[in-house]
Amino acid sequence: MKPIEAVNDFVIKFANVNGSGSASANELFAKAILRMGVPVSPRNIFPSNIQGLPTWYEARVCERGYSGRRGGVDMMVAMNPQTWDADVAEISPGGYLFYDSTRPIPASKFRTDITVIGVPLTEISNNAYTEPRQRQLFKNIIYVGALSVLLDVEAEVFEKLFAEQYKGKEMLLESNVRALHLGRDYVRTHLQAPLGIRVRRADEVGDLIFTDGNSAAALGCVYGGATVAAWYPITPSSSVPEAFQKYCDKFRVDPDTGRSNFAIVQAEDELASIGMVVGAGWNGARAFTATSGPGISLMTEFIGLAYFAEIPVTIINVQRGGPSTGMPTRTQQSDLLSCAYASHGDTKHVLLFPEDPYECFEHAAAALDLADRLQTPIFLMTDLDIGMNQRLCKPFAWDDTRTYDRGKVMTAEELEAGKDFGRYKDVDGDGIPWRTYPGTHPTKGSFFTRGTTRDPYARYSERGPDYIYNMERLCAKFRTAADLVPQPVLRSAAHATPLGVLYFGSTSPAMQEALDVLTAAGIHIDALRLRAFPFPESVDRFIAGHEQVFVVEQNRDAQMHALLVNELGVDPARLVKVLHYDGTPITARFITQAILTHLQGATASLKEAA
Repeated sequence: MKPIEAVNDFVIKFANVNGSGSASANELFAKAILRMGVPVSPRNIFPSNIQGLPTWYEARVCERGYSGRRGGVDMMVAMNPQTWDADVAEISPGGYLFYDSTRPIPASKFRTDITVIGVPLTEISNNAYTEPRQRQLFKNIIYVGALSVLLDVEAEVFEKLFAEQYKGKEMLLESNVRALHLGRDYVRTHLQAPLGIRVRRADEVGDLIFTDGNSAAALGCVYGGATVAAWYPITPSSSVPEAFQKYCDKFRVDPDTGRSNFAIVQAEDELASIGMVVGAGWNGARAFTATSGPGISLMTEFIGLAYFAEIPVTIINVQRGGPSTGMPTRTQQSDLLSCAYASHGDTKHVLLFPEDPYECFEHAAAALDLADRLQTPIFLMTDLDIGMNQRLCKPFAWDDTRTYDRGKVMTAEELEAGKDFGRYKDVDGDGIPWRTYPGTHPTKGSFFTRGTTRDPYARYSERGPDYIYNMERLCAKFRTAADLVPQPVLRSAAHATPLGVLYFGSTSPAMQEALDVLTAAGIHIDALRLRAFPFPESVDRFIAGHEQVFVVEQNRDAQMHALLVNELGVDPARLVKVLHYDGTPITARFITQAILTHLQGATASLKEAA
């Protein structure tokens, strides 16, 4: 088998033990490739325990800039005996296996169709260091050094990264540089390098930034005007409020008085956290909580209250595998229905679907505006793949002249002038009523906030006409939202085609690559990336304009498919489900194969019918 040969286009996967200190070494490797001007897209695959179980770090190096998972592994760095067999089996034919050769491994444990590279990492580390923890930690840096020679990554890049990381800590700097060169020296002395897969300096990173979606969403909340956050820790959302705290400490502290202009509360549970956020929103503060699927389940009664009492709330849902505890450290898009219709009774909620950290920043700020404008809960629907993995994206942009959209808020002057105030009255035809902040006027503009039925002036009422008026007005408000939310993004095929595809969120990077592959194969598909629910009219028109539309999503029950059928009345036969839900991010290869298989099956059916 001929070894794989590729420059700036390969997938390397690190198989480690959780808690071994490998995460920082693997991230160092990815950052070094970025510093050489080559785009890289890493993903952590880690267990939900603290220490001892297998963990993986998959880095895709791609000069063309594809950031979705490709599928397949060109080089496996096998550092975990527990997962050896599965890790070796995952390597593509012609690929490479890098392992610690300190102890002999039977020939039966290898494959004949791959290139095997052994480096006695433990022996090198034990000879250089005496303290057990040092031996483990620096063994990770030693393998990074060895890989840097095998893959032709410049030593100076690593040394500069170390200098930045350990500035003012010369002993740590010296130790890490030493470990790096221990690995490099061994390879140069004992092995042939570089390999068939390698890195070559390029200039394809430009001004892109390298960050994760949770940090981006937190910063978006700061710029979007959030001053209150209440949360309860849950993977994979916990780093959102933690990052919000960090950014608030930097941007929301009065330099003269030292007074903090924000409130962050780690509540005793999810019910308390959403209750605090609803209370803050009622008082006029911009407030949010961050959680995941199990937290949403616990929050639904308060979400229903906010919907019916029409209180602005922003909820950041970093989705993970379910149901129940499910897969806490795996990714899915499986909370669509539970969020779209959260709470009992007839409810419909606005969902936003960012595709990357840039849109996490942008949509978090937009969610706070929409919550105020629509006076309702807004869900920012990210997932673990976007939230916890670093990736390249456009630099964040903010217009300093931008003002917050606080929606329909009646002032004391308007009340004093005699303007009619009905808290739940539709006076503009868009379903959105006017509201007042507490204490706006000493005698006017007050109302009773309730979760029970009421008339347009907030007076308790169980009359059927009053209830219908309110429910129909809420529907009108939801229709108004379709024009206010981020609109879909169309990618038209080069040729007219009866085929279309709908996709959203973290499926976007893999989808973009799959479309390029399909186009190269002569299969032209128009693509529409959904960015929000409710669906604008353009979604209905897109479906109507194609004979078949693939719906790509990461859940078992085709939840986006169900939303499209339920909300737009689409014939289900026109929508083809493409479902991926094993907890790993969807790959371009999976999407491409699913679409090709369907098209081949449809062609065969037509031939049989003829």
